Amino acid sequence: MKPSRRSFITRVAVAGAGLPMLNSCASFARKGYAPNKTAPADGIVNHASIGVGGMMGFNDVSSFTRDEKLNLVAVAEVDDRQLAKVKERCPNVRVYKDWRVMLEKEHMNLHSINVCTPDHMHAAIAVTAMNLGLAVYGQKPMAQTLYETRRMAEIAKERGLVTQMGTQLTSSTYERLAVKMIQDGVIGKVKEVFIFSDKTWGDPDPIPEGSDPVPAEFDWDLWCGIAPKPPYLKGYYHPYNWRKRLDYGTGTLGDMGCHIYSPMFAAMSLKAPISVKSIGGVPNKTNWAVDEKFEYVFPGNAYTAGDTIKVTWTDGSLLPPQEFIDLFGEKMPKQGGIFVGTEGILLAPHAGLPVPYPREKFAQYRYPKLKARNHYGDFIAAVRGEDVKPLADFHEYGGPLTETVLLGALSSRFPNKELKWDAKKLRFTNCDEANAFVKRTYRKGWEVEGLS
Repeated sequence: MKPSRRSFITRVAVAGAGLPMLNSCASFARKGYAPNKTAPADGIVNHASIGVGGMMGFNDVSSFTRDEKLNLVAVAEVDDRQLAKVKERCPNVRVYKDWRVMLEKEHMNLHSINVCTPDHMHAAIAVTAMNLGLAVYGQKPMAQTLYETRRMAEIAKERGLVTQMGTQLTSSTYERLAVKMIQDGVIGKVKEVFIFSDKTWGDPDPIPEGSDPVPAEFDWDLWCGIAPKPPYLKGYYHPYNWRKRLDYGTGTLGDMGCHIYSPMFAAMSLKAPISVKSIGGVPNKTNWAVDEKFEYVFPGNAYTAGDTIKVTWTDGSLLPPQEFIDLFGEKMPKQGGIFVGTEGILLAPHAGLPVPYPREKFAQYRYPKLKARNHYGDFIAAVRGEDVKPLADFHEYGGPLTETVLLGALSSRFPNKELKWDAKKLRFTNCDEANAFVKRTYRKGWEVEGLS
């Protein structure tokens, strides 16, 4: 009798809880990344994509398939209307609607997957794949909850798997320049950091009443997955506005935080904050807020001017202090970071060249030359067994970065309260109500061992 989808992911999770794994996965071990599958003799990585719609979904497919050393074997997509461009690019790719069916049928043919679904499905898919010994490239944020993020990082480390979070700019020359400039002490020790985005992935209005017919090409149940399944509303969740919804997205901070916080994490090794406080917009019962503002406090280190360092996030119409807007003038970007140092200020625009201020002081500064990196190519090379370390792996980088982002989003539910964070124990020490949001309950039938 053919196993149900639920029994498949449960069997995979149980098998992945300790080695050896399922008999069918026993040969996955390879030097350096056990139990990752051994790449074939011809060096071609067999890959599958889960979630291929929208800008990021197709961008991931396009970026992976540009590499001649990768073969896109299969894709899983809940909306048939999103498949046309993928089929045109890869006419021989096998197509599935249910990612669980795809992994059950294809996992023995695969070496890696990438996940580009709404945030709420990241962890369930990635953990199931990792328990099958597959390398995982997962879009940001790594997961929707702190617990899921921590488990993904732990599993990746325990199994020695190649992983990479989809913060593509982490590998860009611009971001790595900002990192090197801070670490080289160009602006001295860092006293304070301001991170900002003009995006508005929130919604102050209540959920509309009623429902709409589900399109025939779209599987609403599969899209909801581990999360609640409310009445379908055209355009309210799918394909884009899920970022605004508490059950499916992580708001503006979740969308852009992993990108824009990344230079700070790489440069200053600020892995976990001591506390976080929300002093901006507040979510309603179903939606994330707009105009958010969060104040983090991190422990200081060799790169900071004090024993602690304050990092402030603003989004929407909220901006960094006016003194910086006046200083940068027309160069003030819509998104980016401002590093205030003892010897100067570094403006690090999102996807732009970092610039030290005041300009007169740094007129003779010359940027160092950096070797180019490719975020997707590094992942593929590592899966092939090459001596390449992805810059945004789950355990050392992507996990801690995502946890910081999710802490801010969670704190918005408790406005004006400084939440004290114990990263080691994955809990708040002064707010039991907040601890209730560290982990979520999965919808019945979608439980994943070790996550739900």
